[in-house]
Amino acid sequence: MDDGTNDAWMMPPADDRPDDDFDASERPAARVARKRTRAAPSVADSSDGADSAPKKPRAAPRSDFRVAEQPGFVLHSYPYRETSLIIDVFSRDHGRVALVAKGAKRPHSALRGVLQTFQPLGLSWSGKGEVRTLTTAEWVGGMLPLAGDALLCGFYVNELLVKFCAREDAHPALFNHYVLTLSRLAHDEPAVQVLRSFERVLLRETGYAMNLVRTVTREPVAPEGRYVFDPDRGVRAASDDLPAPWPVIAGQTLIDMERDDYTNPQSAAQSKTLMRFLLNHYLGGTPLATRQILIDLQKL
Repeated sequence: MDDGTNDAWMMPPADDRPDDDFDASERPAARVARKRTRAAPSVADSSDGADSAPKKPRAAPRSDFRVAEQPGFVLHSYPYRETSLIIDVFSRDHGRVALVAKGAKRPHSALRGVLQTFQPLGLSWSGKGEVRTLTTAEWVGGMLPLAGDALLCGFYVNELLVKFCAREDAHPALFNHYVLTLSRLAHDEPAVQVLRSFERVLLRETGYAMNLVRTVTREPVAPEGRYVFDPDRGVRAASDDLPAPWPVIAGQTLIDMERDDYTNPQSAAQSKTLMRFLLNHYLGGTPLATRQILIDLQKL
């Protein structure tokens, strides 16, 4: 399927170091460093009275606190002061980052119509605090907008990213799958299949490994078997002495999930139950607002 995205935009650049023309007023450490280089001439230099050969000036140090044209998406935004916004973005090489978009709420701000969810952006920011300063944001394009149920599913995916991804913890593989997920939703692929696929990649990339085709005793899962998934250990054969909240899953469902195949009605239904259980467990029971909306609409 052609998802309409720019592959070059998704792949890491060969060299994404910032330019050298960053305003010195925004990097006091660099300014102090330059002042320290203005040392008085040594006695040896002044004793012979001869003109010393001019020294080549040192190149200005690169800023360690500036990121330029980083592929990313807005996950969430909220007002900050009278005219600005705080935006939570998911970037390819820096993970989740909080940025302040100064003046973004002003009527004629160039950022006003750009900082939209589910649209690919090229983002630049500076600073080294917990909240950086957005300097530019450009719409990259190439993706269909989400609407209707797909839009609600997109907000659910965004909420999962906010809950599971720590600040500035890069997940490039998850970023690329997020782009694919938005494209699949925009092309009206079945939400149950798209969301299950994303949830599995999310858990894997954030440290919750899920081997679904072997039990904790290293035995292969049998299609006709009955199993549970121990959140702390993995797949186990179902028995009466296991905790009641653990859903019993058919072996075929686990095999289909490992193959990322949710076309079987039983696999689709049981995988939904299993993923709901696991996400709730890993989130410590913290409810997901968008999940409840989608459950009410019988789409999740």
